[in-house]
Amino acid sequence: MSTVRPRPEASAPAATDASAFRTRADEVYAQLKRDVADFILVPGDRFTEGEISDRLGVSRTPVRQALFRLQQEGFVEVLFRSGWRVLPFDFDQFEQLYDLRMVLETTAVHRLCETDRHIDRGMLDTLADIWLVPAAQRSTDMAQVAQWDEAFHCSLVAAAGNAEMARVHGDVTDRIRIIRRLDFTKQPRIDATYDEHAKILKAVRANRGDQAAMLLRAHIETSQAEVRKITLHQVHLARHAGKASATR
Repeated sequence: MSTVRPRPEASAPAATDASAFRTRADEVYAQLKRDVADFILVPGDRFTEGEISDRLGVSRTPVRQALFRLQQEGFVEVLFRSGWRVLPFDFDQFEQLYDLRMVLETTAVHRLCETDRHIDRGMLDTLADIWLVPAAQRSTDMAQVAQWDEAFHCSLVAAAGNAEMARVHGDVTDRIRIIRRLDFTKQPRIDATYDEHAKILKAVRANRGDQAAMLLRAHIETSQAEVRKITLHQVHLARHAGKASATR
């Protein structure tokens, strides 16, 4: 009686394909999050999986997986028989995330000023090279300053040496990114950010924890107050500004 022998080699390509597929889904997910942060996709926008697939040059399957991840995180929702929609801003949630951010960052600067703790001084030196510069050397590139601002706050938490705090703070940062970037569509906020970051850094480097926390709290509260004033009109203006700068 003959038997059919299995072909172990037949399963190898499937594993490779699965790995490549997951990578494509991750790339689509990351790109769509960038699209939201860069105002390419704004609250209320509707689109189909096919449109995203054509624009990114991938099949619909990784697009669908990426969108389900974004749905779980509260960025988009699926519409019955009519594609997907970018969700409106949830301002109550933003308020809560800003409160959490304030707790994490003020705790971090207190830790940075405790002389018996091991902290990453190299990170603080890197921040000083960006923010403690003469006014004439300050960047006027709004997109660049927005990235540096995010890195400033993340580095303060990371430098304090608590990996779990940094992980939670990174998640909060990810979820409020679009709101923070709206802050940098106005030149006065860029100037104020340089001034405020410089004061916070100087207080941290001098180990003045209470002063650093007070300055940081005021800095975050100012941004939090701006969140309450955001309108959809501002978001669309930011999108048009981004398109204009991209065509120059």
